[in-house]
Order: sequence, then C-alpha cells, then structure tokens
Amino acid sequence: MAKRIVIPFGPQHPVLPEPIHLDLVLEDEKVVDALLSIGYVHRGLEKLVEKREFPEYVYVIERTCGICSYIHGLSYCQAIEEIMKIEIPERALFLRTMGSEYSRMHSHLLSMGCLADGMGFENLFMNLFKVRERIVDRMEASFGGRIIQGTCKVGGVRKDIDEESLGSIVTEMESIEKELKEITDVLIKDDSVKHRLRGVGMLSKEDAYELGAVGPTARGSGVKIDLRMRGYAAYDRIKFEPVLGTGGDCHSRTAVRVRELFQSADIIKQCAKKIPDGPIEVKYTGNPKGEYFSRVEQPRGEAIHYAKGNGSRFLQRFRIRTPTFANVPPLIHMLKGCDLADVPLIIISIDPCISCVER
Repeated sequence: MAKRIVIPFGPQHPVLPEPIHLDLVLEDEKVVDALLSIGYVHRGLEKLVEKREFPEYVYVIERTCGICSYIHGLSYCQAIEEIMKIEIPERALFLRTMGSEYSRMHSHLLSMGCLADGMGFENLFMNLFKVRERIVDRMEASFGGRIIQGTCKVGGVRKDIDEESLGSIVTEMESIEKELKEITDVLIKDDSVKHRLRGVGMLSKEDAYELGAVGPTARGSGVKIDLRMRGYAAYDRIKFEPVLGTGGDCHSRTAVRVRELFQSADIIKQCAKKIPDGPIEVKYTGNPKGEYFSRVEQPRGEAIHYAKGNGSRFLQRFRIRTPTFANVPPLIHMLKGCDLADVPLIIISIDPCISCVER
C-alpha cells in the first residue's frame, strides 16, 4: 500500500485568482481526499445591512463579487421590489437582462482565459482576454462602469441606452461572435486541449444532482437547471434554451460555457431589437416590511438573495447563497481520484469565486 502524504494547495497558487486552501491527501500522485479551508477574505458584507439604508445597500451587494456584480445588484433589487410590490417598467427589465448577459460573457471569457493559462496556452489566454476587453468596453459605454456598474436601483435602472447605441450593439455582437468562433473552436477541437480536459474531473449527472451542483458545473453533467427559465427580468420575452453537456468532465463544462457565450450574444441582440420605449424607473415610497427569496442565474449558477425588512430604512436581515458555495461539494467529489497535476484545471473548471463564498 502506497504511503499517504498531505500537501497544501493554496491559498497562494499561480492558477488561483483568489485565496482558497486545500489539504490534498495523496497516494503517490493520486488524490484520495481533499479538505477545504475558507475564510481568508471574509468581509462581513451581510452585517452591513444594519448600517446602510436599503436603497444604498445595492452598492455594497454589488461588491460581493467583482466579476458578476451586476447580477448581484439585480437580485437584491428584485427582492426589495417584491417585498414592496413595486412594478418595474418594461424597458428597465430589458436593460437589466442585457446587463446580465454582458456580465455572463465577460465572466465566462475570464474563466476560460484562466483555464487556458492553467494549461500553459498563453496565446489562447491572450486572445480570449482581447475579446473580453471589447465586452467590458461596451459595458462601460452602456452601463457606466467596466466591472462595477452601480446601474441597478430599487425601482428600475439609473442609465438608459439610446436607439443609436442599441443598433450598434447588434452590429458589434455579430462581429464579436465571428471573432469568438475562431478562438473558441480551439477550446473545443484542439487535440492538446482535449487531451488535458477529457475524462478529467468527472461528475456524473446523478452526482451533480445529489451534491447540489449549479450552473455550468451542473449543466456540463446534463442537469437541466437554469434559473433564467423562471422568467425574471425580461427572460420570459426572450427565446433560449439551457445549454447542456453530457461528458461531465472539464471539457464538457468548458464546452457549455463556450456555447453560452453565443447564447448570451443572441439574447443581447434580441433585447436590443425588442426593447420597448418608456421610462427606466418608477418612484416609490415607504420602506420594506416582509421577506423574500430572490433567485437568479449568475455566470457560475444559481444565486439566492434573502432579504427581510421590518418597515425601517435598514433591513433586519440579509443573506446570500452563492453558486460557488453550492459547487464546493461537487468540487471535492471531483478531486478524489484525480492526478495531482489535474487539480488546478479541475478547480478552474467550476469557475470558483472565493469572494462570493466568503461574504
């Protein structure tokens, strides 16, 4: 019987953008167990509801995660609006949907760029980030910020997009899709990429369901779960279907994200063409009294925002369940039995956001 040793992985590691610590139990080069430690970047965001009035707290909640900040703001606003029975204008709902899909695109491109970097594929990394730069430039022009927009507000959105810009968005998305086709074909078809990713980090459909996987991690194993299908924002006016994979490995999860890039581009174009005229916000009075669970589809999967108000300007309770938190048990399952050299790629394949986990 091979001797077991324990080696640390993280919190500082070349492939990790954020601190996560794993104690890997090895037999030779095989991982037989993985013990996770979190808590390096705990910031107490949920506690701040006691010190920030509910209209201002949206700025705090967007900083839960820099990459998917827009959808965190949207989900929080949805919770408050449901508690206060605020009807949001149709135009604002379409603008929120567009912002969400831009956020999904730049998040997926960052994730795949990190994956390419983890494989030592620097050329692919640079080309993916070149396209991502076009996305965040458009986000800045449309919503006011490259990463943190501050556009969502209780009652609607702060910034509109004029008709000329909406037309240019459609044209630019078509151009981005052509550029993406050439680059992402490498992630799907290149033999060296397939050699590194296929059969690595296996997660069956049954295990994904039982362990509570969400987002591309679940859909890459064939689990049809996508909160956008519930029709929040303007998703009930948009035609799309959840993107599914069947391989249940790192390659399948990557393929799901690739296809979702083109899906997001199509949703943005649909929004730009279908968006109605009208106001982008409504005025409201009063304070939230009641509670609500707001569920949305982040780039990494389902996020839940729970808000509880007692009729004052300060929320009584706020709680977030982020997708990376849900994907930790599936990650530990995937690591068991893998080679030590594959650990970085398996971790990147769930697109972890440790800041999301540690509110």
